[in-house]
Amino acid sequence: MRADLTVAGAATRIEGPLLFLRRTLDVGLNEAVEVIGVDGRPRLGRISALDTQFMTIEVLEPTAGLSLPDTRVRFLGEPIHFSVGPGILGRVFSGVGRPIDGGPPIPAEQDLPVEGRPINPALRGMPRDFIQTGITAVDLMNSLIRGQKLPIFSAGGLPHDRIAIEIAGNARLLGAEAEAFAIVFAGIGISHDTAEHFRRAMETSGALESTALFLNLASDSSTQRLLTPRFALTAAEYLAFHEGRHVLVIMTDMTNYCEALREVSASHGEIPSRKGYPGYMYSDLASIYERAGRIEDLPGTLTQLPILSMPSDDITHPIPDLTGYITEGQLVLDRDLNRRGLHPPINVLASLSRLMKDGIGEGYTDEDHPALATQLYAAYARAVQVRTLSSIVGPEGLSDLDRIYLDFGKRFEEELIHQDEARSLQESMDIGWDILRSLPASELSRLSEAQIDRHIKAQHHA
Repeated sequence: MRADLTVAGAATRIEGPLLFLRRTLDVGLNEAVEVIGVDGRPRLGRISALDTQFMTIEVLEPTAGLSLPDTRVRFLGEPIHFSVGPGILGRVFSGVGRPIDGGPPIPAEQDLPVEGRPINPALRGMPRDFIQTGITAVDLMNSLIRGQKLPIFSAGGLPHDRIAIEIAGNARLLGAEAEAFAIVFAGIGISHDTAEHFRRAMETSGALESTALFLNLASDSSTQRLLTPRFALTAAEYLAFHEGRHVLVIMTDMTNYCEALREVSASHGEIPSRKGYPGYMYSDLASIYERAGRIEDLPGTLTQLPILSMPSDDITHPIPDLTGYITEGQLVLDRDLNRRGLHPPINVLASLSRLMKDGIGEGYTDEDHPALATQLYAAYARAVQVRTLSSIVGPEGLSDLDRIYLDFGKRFEEELIHQDEARSLQESMDIGWDILRSLPASELSRLSEAQIDRHIKAQHHA
């Protein structure tokens, strides 16, 4: 470590969060620095670009008050680290890991690099086991599995912040490992009001004591925004792989992260790619998303639920497009469902959890869970087709069976998808079986005879 190696008078210009210096030392890319102004206060930064003559430093805190002649830079000789310890839960941090809740500093047990350490592919375990979120459209239809990365695709004006708070307050494990569950919540580029809303909601629900909250505000520098998810994931990795907890990381809004990445890339003079985003955005996002998973012989797991708002509701936009390639499915929010007052407005047909089959069924949730989810999905898809047909030929042009499906689709959305409070998986399944009873038994081709007798006919007779 080179904490005593300080350079003064090398600064040539300051542009926003970027500080440009003449290169007079042998330093490395992404090395941590402290930028010290005339006020004597150190500001955290890192070397983001360099050549034989000059270097560029991303200052992660406000650069107001810095003047070129009086600015000193202390080179630390290592990447940015985050000091973590057992007291990290129940605390609120800034986007660069500094406590902002008025409490004392975290007693450091380990000093971990925020960029993380790659997980050896040979040691990666398959995601397994079910995480209950309290949301039926997720738990029953698109289950979240421990070690999975399952993004939520939202859009402007849709209630993704409300959904994030609900999941953070209600998510839990089933069975004996429930006490080992923890949440790391990262707000990226959010307003002061939203940050305070997140904090109060966590305190009110009692979830804050098992949550580490990282808040990067819209007024903070774009360079700090690039490190917020990395600080949050470093805390999550400590909780998962050192304390043995099962950690759910909720990150909102990854679109703000990508916008900051584009802004910083442009300020470096890099050649833009699709829609102005840097060509390395895929690998940059992968360096965040791929930190989820399980490691063989270690008890903890790290699950990610990143949230992003699709610009112009465009699911082919580079941000959701690249995210979809890296992650294992998506939950898509629907503007029409939201307009009709249904919450959460999750479009089940457009959503997918690719690892759902690995964490539900006998030994995980309920032996009839997979068949119930498949039957509900098939019946709702048919109901949506009938709804389209009805808009063309009118209700009078529908058959009796079509009208039954039309009613089923309405009940599916208003009773199963829509909910005013959190539900257990069993409550969600009970509602699913109930609305399936409105269909003729001959239409339940995804269920076995035993399942029909047990859940459909038996209730009819009762």
